[in-house]
Amino acid sequence: MYDFIIIGGGILGMSTAMQLKQAYPDRRMLLVEKEDAPARHQTGHNSGVIHAGVYYTPGSLKAQFCLAGNRATREFCDAHDVAYDICGKLLVATSEMEMQRMQALWERTEANGLEREWLSADNLREREPNITGIGGILVPSSGIVDYSAVTRAMAAEFERMGGEVRYSSEVTAIEERNREVVVTTRQDEFNSRYLVSCSGLMADRVVRMLGKDPGFTICPFRGEYYLLPEQHNQIVNHLIYPVPDPSMPFLGVHLTRMIDGTVTVGPNAVLALKREGYRRRDISPRDLAGMLTNPGILKVLKANLKPGLVEMKNSLYKKGYLELVNKYCPSLTLDDLTPYPAGVRAQAVSRDGKLVDDFLFVNTPRTINVGNAPSPAATSALPIGAHIVNKVKAQVEAG
Repeated sequence: MYDFIIIGGGILGMSTAMQLKQAYPDRRMLLVEKEDAPARHQTGHNSGVIHAGVYYTPGSLKAQFCLAGNRATREFCDAHDVAYDICGKLLVATSEMEMQRMQALWERTEANGLEREWLSADNLREREPNITGIGGILVPSSGIVDYSAVTRAMAAEFERMGGEVRYSSEVTAIEERNREVVVTTRQDEFNSRYLVSCSGLMADRVVRMLGKDPGFTICPFRGEYYLLPEQHNQIVNHLIYPVPDPSMPFLGVHLTRMIDGTVTVGPNAVLALKREGYRRRDISPRDLAGMLTNPGILKVLKANLKPGLVEMKNSLYKKGYLELVNKYCPSLTLDDLTPYPAGVRAQAVSRDGKLVDDFLFVNTPRTINVGNAPSPAATSALPIGAHIVNKVKAQVEAG
């Protein structure tokens, strides 16, 4: 019998497991992960940005956790010798309409308590000679890190304290009985007093295993990236972001300095035809049928039909993708966009056809389940884990 079982070996699961072990050092804990190593999905397939909290609604969990997570991530990396670089983020406006939108972001960054600097076109050119724009906002606290390395460090700390990790252990069933939770994997059955699930792309299915309607369905969006050739490793000094279109659900294609010294371009956002479909040819009949018969997802697809088709076109035709980047970085050419692994974002969609914007949790008397944890979840992993631990403590105290 375990005291706590954690499902999910991504950064949220490992952060929660580590902090739960710190809170209850003498309790038996098990983390199960279906892959053969940690951070194999969203955690290991993102741009590695340590976000500052520019875009999020003031007072939301995203805004609170991102601000705290930016600081906590750096402190954790310092303590565990994980490399990171606080290089700063530049939001670049290329038109008068974008300047107006940027003004709204300026006010939001103030509400979210961020240090920032307004840049004129001359200031922008001075800081970024290869970037073209009529103005910008510099957010100096943004940075870059390898979140897989962060997750491995969390796993090592959890195990050092006596926590147990089992990889290649896919959960197939969960049953909540009286005063325990029974977790069945393809190999074993485990009993625990409490359960936490951080299941990412499978979050809704895990909640359904508990016999509970989650109230949402996960819709996977593939984010495709390109890698710039080595001669462009110094093309930018900061992370370069366009000013997002408020009618679009995602942030747009950006230039990201990576912790290994390379620079990537991306991501876009196209509907994935498989929940873990990192390639265009990856198709799951089960996942596809689930999406095409889900009223909420169909409403989202209908409401975003035009931008969705544009994203799909740019996915298939590199020239369209390049045009998005050339708006603010005109020197790049088609030959500069070389292959790079894609990621898949788990986006919760509500029954009424809304993209769930904030972090979302679904709880039962003995389980806490992360339902929606899109970006900036990796940046926010430590505060999210602390939040979950507080929820667990309340369950334990309630008996």
